[in-house]
Amino acid sequence: MQTTPSFADFALAEPLLQAVQKMGFTQPTSVQREAIPRALMRRDLLVSAETGSGKTAAFLLPTLHHLLSQPSDEYGTRALVLVPTRELAKQIFQQCQQLLEFCNLQVGVITGGADFRQQQNMLRKNTEIVIATPGRLLELMAEQTPDFSHLEVLVLDEADRMLEMGFSKELQAIAAQCNKQRQTLLFSATLNHEGIIKIAERVLNAPEMVGLNTLRDQHKNIEQQVVLADDTAHKQRLLAWLLLNENFTKALVFTNSRAQADSLSGTLQAQGVRCGVLHGDMDQKNRNRIMALFRDGVISTLLATDLAARGLDIPGVELVVNFDVPRTGIHYIHRIGRTGRGDTPGLTIALVKSTEWNLMVGIERFLRQNFKHRTIEGLEGQYTGPKKLKASGKAAGSKKKKLAKKAAATKKGKKR
Repeated sequence: MQTTPSFADFALAEPLLQAVQKMGFTQPTSVQREAIPRALMRRDLLVSAETGSGKTAAFLLPTLHHLLSQPSDEYGTRALVLVPTRELAKQIFQQCQQLLEFCNLQVGVITGGADFRQQQNMLRKNTEIVIATPGRLLELMAEQTPDFSHLEVLVLDEADRMLEMGFSKELQAIAAQCNKQRQTLLFSATLNHEGIIKIAERVLNAPEMVGLNTLRDQHKNIEQQVVLADDTAHKQRLLAWLLLNENFTKALVFTNSRAQADSLSGTLQAQGVRCGVLHGDMDQKNRNRIMALFRDGVISTLLATDLAARGLDIPGVELVVNFDVPRTGIHYIHRIGRTGRGDTPGLTIALVKSTEWNLMVGIERFLRQNFKHRTIEGLEGQYTGPKKLKASGKAAGSKKKKLAKKAAATKKGKKR
């Protein structure tokens, strides 16, 4: 009889096992079971795993173990983690600090919106582990500040998102300045993204592939619903009803534009919905304030563009509403992945008007799933889906003639 593996089975450094125990980690997740042993063997990895699967510990634990078990006197950063957003950088930094509670290793963060000189000073102090967004890191590299000539581990987390944000050239430029003998770990929500294999070929060396999920994996803990709407005004009424009547602690509402998110905020607040907005036009101070209000439960609903669809790991999100149908199946997956974490059930609802019907059907086909259709009592709309095209008079007459001819031939055959 097979026993469930524990973190002790990975033979990690004792300070890391102490931290893991204190953090309440009991059994490794699937991605941790698959990735950690391979990474401990210093192999390059190409890993497909969604946010919320435990992937952060899957790359931090083997990286920290290596740094602890193989001390170095070389100057410069020893491990670099590249991420798409400031929020994700901050979250990984916090988890790394927890894992390093019983160690002497130093970790720092480099993102836009923070003091440039302070970041330069942090790098000059020989910080072993750096978590960074590509844009700001390249600015510092232009000033000859970071030294990656002795880098031992390079991690690209949520690489597909970084590619979607247009960071392909930046990732290649950064990797080119890193020690060629390094270990590289690339994590992505999917291996099907058109740019992932290309970037993997450039930055990885004979990688092993760990494919735990694909874009078409069904989210077993997520109930996916569709509510049809007549127009944007009807959608606003439906959204307000859902946010005032559904049972949830935290909800995320996604729109396709910043203007739509801002507009909805005022409408919903006027109806008593405790909500805030998160999008790319906001400065870092405002973003941090809204995220703190959302995490602390001061506001229960966050209105966001796709900027927040990835890179946010907020516990307790039980409802995701797509006010606008996302433009692709990939964006849909990224959005609904904010809920249904672990064994916790989640609910996603897409509000769909006539001009979005084909988008929704395309997403269903892409995922090979059929979403559950739902109506809200008292808010039923006129739109019920595309009407079947009726045959024209000429076509109908032609069809009748063919049926009559076929019947006559059958009758004649019987007489014979």
